[in-house]
Amino acid sequence: MSSVKAATELNFAVPSECDGMPLQNFLHRTKGVSQRIIRSAKRRELGITADGEHMRTVDFIRAGQNIRILLPEPSCTAEPADIELDIVYEDEHYLILNKGSGIPVHPTSNIHINDTLLNGIARYMRECGDLYSVSIVNRLDRDTSGLVLTAKNAYAAELAARSVEKEYLAVCEGKLDASGVIDAPIARAGDSIIKRRVFEDGVRAVTHYRPLKSFNGLTLASISLDTGRTHQIRVHFSHIGHPLAGDDMYGGAIELISRQALHCCRISFVHPILNKRLDFEAPLPSDMSELLL
Repeated sequence: MSSVKAATELNFAVPSECDGMPLQNFLHRTKGVSQRIIRSAKRRELGITADGEHMRTVDFIRAGQNIRILLPEPSCTAEPADIELDIVYEDEHYLILNKGSGIPVHPTSNIHINDTLLNGIARYMRECGDLYSVSIVNRLDRDTSGLVLTAKNAYAAELAARSVEKEYLAVCEGKLDASGVIDAPIARAGDSIIKRRVFEDGVRAVTHYRPLKSFNGLTLASISLDTGRTHQIRVHFSHIGHPLAGDDMYGGAIELISRQALHCCRISFVHPILNKRLDFEAPLPSDMSELLL
């Protein structure tokens, strides 16, 4: 098994337009390095350097200098476990996976302790001889399949979260005749920790949908979100009378599929080091594609 080593530092060449700028401004305002990462680096010996020499954040930089800042030391509390990973992309900052249904993303304190995607990532990075610190940028429900963007350091996580765009495919019950927007607030359903509902005193949630194909009393729809509330797509589609196939928590029938028919098919984000938008796709899994036959 091979892996790309996680980055332990950031290196930035100072362009001419930043000549004479305070280092603090260059790192934070120009390069998007958070104050937390800057404070962490300042506490370490040679944590921030210019052409190999120690530099204070109040010092002024010069065009052509190479600024290096050490990233926080890796730390991950997830225990390694033998969870198979479907790797779509990897570099020293990111690991993108195609998650199958039935796999939780994060460990929980009392139910899923070492059978999650994060446990599998921990094993993968440890077996490759790497220290690891992993942040999940986009979380999926256990039974939702599709692309998961994970970052190997704090800088990568913070920058990707600002630019990430996701597209979902869902199979819902009934026929959707036209594209639409669901703008309905979501709150907890009573005392339930898990279940949600549309409620006027909830938090605003906005879902965009576009029907792609209708068949056998079902509709395949493309979905994007302006917000990221718990169970947002599932709650919103149930609210408009078109629950997702297989989603018995929100009124969907389980005769044709045994989990909610929801898949994150596309994810894109601006890579802060490559300075370009990357775009990835994952095909519809077999249990959902069989609904289209």
